[in-house]
Amino acid sequence: MLKTKNKHLRYVITFFAVLCSSLLQTFVIESFVHSAGLLSGGFTGVAILIDRAASLYGGSISTSLALVALNLPVAVLCYRSISPRFTLFSLLQVGMTSLFLKYFSLPPIFDDILLSAVFGGFLMGISIVLALKGNASTGGTDFIALYVSNKTGKSIWSYVFVFNACILCIFGYLFGWLYAGYSILFQFISTKTVETFHHRYERLTLQITTQKAEEIMAAYVSGCRHGMSCVKAVGGYSHKDMSVLHTVISSYEESDIVHLILQVDPHAIINVLRTENFYGGFYRAPLD
Repeated sequence: MLKTKNKHLRYVITFFAVLCSSLLQTFVIESFVHSAGLLSGGFTGVAILIDRAASLYGGSISTSLALVALNLPVAVLCYRSISPRFTLFSLLQVGMTSLFLKYFSLPPIFDDILLSAVFGGFLMGISIVLALKGNASTGGTDFIALYVSNKTGKSIWSYVFVFNACILCIFGYLFGWLYAGYSILFQFISTKTVETFHHRYERLTLQITTQKAEEIMAAYVSGCRHGMSCVKAVGGYSHKDMSVLHTVISSYEESDIVHLILQVDPHAIINVLRTENFYGGFYRAPLD
């Protein structure tokens, strides 16, 4: 019963995270992107680019149809490889954003295009982070980023920015560089905001000095899915027998694990080190 309640609570939290993400994204698109004449990145930008390129030759391709055609294959890939729940809530975010954009019309916040690019890029990044924190995404290239990151254990948001910048450079070559340049700035700030606040794939090394090694290892192994090594040591000042424990964790687990260790031994000394590279088996909690 408790497990079912927790599952339902996670669904509610994810829904509200997706709803807030959709509302904020709609606000950014209406009040910053459209009003300043900025160009979209991601699959939306690709869909618009396809339509505009077709118009150069007298043709027309529906942006909505192209967007669905681009999203569908990666949505199926994420459904099979990440989780159905993650994919469905991501599609819900895309659907709600499309619906809000259809019915909401918001005034611009700034008359200056630079301010729109800077603040709009930051808020767009926050809207993506909200979805990610709720174990969902904003669809499009986010699907690819999360799929690859989940397979490799490394963040690839910088590569997503390069992809978006390439799309915007094509826009600039075909339709003018001014708005393309500001749009690249918008995408850069958005990407850096996501990297700043979303740390799921960053790893940390914990170095714990304690006199209660056995108790800490027992509590850690029972509550976590990571391994831990123990090295015997002697206190340099006290000359007492000590132990130095080592383990590698995900950054989002840090506060819970540190709290667990200090509950067992309030006098433990914990040194947290950023892990640049890690080789070997490493458990990552699923997105579902």
